[in-house]
Amino acid sequence: MRYYTFGDRVMSITIYCLLTLLAFTTFYPFWNALVISFNNGLDTSLGGITFWPRKFTLENYGIVFQDKRLLNGFMVALLRTAVGTVISILCTAIFAYGMTKRELVGRKFYMVVGIVTLYFNGGLIPYYLLIKDLGLRDTFWVMVIPGAISVWNMIIFRTFFMGLPAGLDESAKIDGCGHWGTFFRIVLPLSGPVIATLSLFTAVYHWNDWFTPGIFITKQNLLPIQTMLKQILNSNIMTEQMAQLDSAAQGVVSRMRSVTTKSLSMATMMVATLPIVMVYPFVQKYFVKGVLVGSLKE
Repeated sequence: MRYYTFGDRVMSITIYCLLTLLAFTTFYPFWNALVISFNNGLDTSLGGITFWPRKFTLENYGIVFQDKRLLNGFMVALLRTAVGTVISILCTAIFAYGMTKRELVGRKFYMVVGIVTLYFNGGLIPYYLLIKDLGLRDTFWVMVIPGAISVWNMIIFRTFFMGLPAGLDESAKIDGCGHWGTFFRIVLPLSGPVIATLSLFTAVYHWNDWFTPGIFITKQNLLPIQTMLKQILNSNIMTEQMAQLDSAAQGVVSRMRSVTTKSLSMATMMVATLPIVMVYPFVQKYFVKGVLVGSLKE
């Protein structure tokens, strides 16, 4: 049995206190936003809302779910996240698998060009003109195609693929598999942990990204809920937000004078945040294994 000295106990207590403080400062802003979303808007404007709602209400969420524009934005965000994640992981994995082949002509050149893009880009204006010339502006695919390949994820995939036994590739060739057959039948099924981890990171990026549609999309029916939330947060008074709501939601607001811009924005924030937060527990077990296996080579 280990004997703990007085210094060990003091150190343990200090570490636990610091970790508890860190956890509290990380979790409290989310909890406070949740509390405000369930509190009466006019009461919230008086201040003093900390850990519990002072005047509980569901009016804020009533407006969010009554506004068809916000519900449409929620569906757009879900579709973008699903399609964007699948396309990005598939394209990036194919790119990484090709970069593991030593017989690929220009392999080092492609790698250098890819790494350069991690540090330098052409700037926002040339990028905007490129998207416009490609005909992607005001389309759903402007949120998917430009991010189809992630060089950083490609490097992790490549390192993971290079760590697989070379005999697998040779056995596949003996059995008559080409590169595509080897990739889809052998390599991908063995890459579960790294695929799960990078899929989550990619999904979080697509779900949280409001800037891309805010720059390249003007059609209201193509805006995801994150961009709409940014518009709500930028509004200063309730009348501005009222102008953005559809007729059904305006009717609800007229009966709910206790709703303010802050309470409405917090409710929208919760609706936009909870879905992606609920995904974490299901893939958390893959985090350490997936990232380490894809980042280290023995």
